[in-house]
Amino acid sequence: MTEQEFDSRLKHLVEQALIEDVGDGDHSSLCCIPETQRGKAVLKIKQDGILAGIKVAQQIFKLVEPEASFNIYKNDGEAMSIGEIAFDVEASTQNILKCERLVLNSIQRMSGIATLTNIYVEKLKGYKTRILDTRKTTPNFRLLEKAAVKIGGAVNHRFGLFDMIMLKDNHIDFCGGIVKAIDKAYDYVQSTKPGLKIEVETRTLEDVRLATATGKVFRIMLDNMSPETISEALKIIDGSAETEASGGINLSNIESYAATGVDFISVGALIHQAKSLDLSLKAIENS
Repeated sequence: MTEQEFDSRLKHLVEQALIEDVGDGDHSSLCCIPETQRGKAVLKIKQDGILAGIKVAQQIFKLVEPEASFNIYKNDGEAMSIGEIAFDVEASTQNILKCERLVLNSIQRMSGIATLTNIYVEKLKGYKTRILDTRKTTPNFRLLEKAAVKIGGAVNHRFGLFDMIMLKDNHIDFCGGIVKAIDKAYDYVQSTKPGLKIEVETRTLEDVRLATATGKVFRIMLDNMSPETISEALKIIDGSAETEASGGINLSNIESYAATGVDFISVGALIHQAKSLDLSLKAIENS
């Protein structure tokens, strides 16, 4: 995804989130804060971790008030410690209050994902294997969750159903077999969307042999296999396709999978098990 595409998607996300939150008006602010009042607030860090979402926060404030002043003191991907200040913003007080919860929800969630992702990434230092995320994301928040994974040091898998063909167990079973599914996918790509990559999920070594023999897939997923079985699968594939281990992999056993030499390990937990970190946006003056 290009920076321009990201910004366009983010603009849409922010607009929809504000509609959801503000509705016909932020009446808590409208009732007691003058429209002309200006204010300043700082983002205070209240928990150690990896910071993520600063650029998103900046874009949120700038979309709501282009003239807002936004000063960054800590960048995305940096380690953060309790008591530090990540940024300050000067803008209409009403706009600061309007953006506050959306900004905090985004940064807290993204920082939690980046922090957990970084723990996984650090586990694999010294191995060639890289960590992938999955589509196990929060509806309508995937853009920022996957951005946080990258900030944490891992790699994004496909963004959605549109940017890669991934033949999973249900596709294979509904289609009538792994070779039939791969052949149909390959023909579809040639006739409908040239260049679209094909990945296939394999559940047994026989699946691996069949998928490899087609020569039509760019990546083979080795699903719910032990490290020993994956080592055997890698011998069959012999570098003819990228490889991905998936299923039942966590912090306690991930190194044994990386030791096989598999190219990627996908971990849905990066996103769906991450806990939001504690941050606050506090007013420091009014003018």
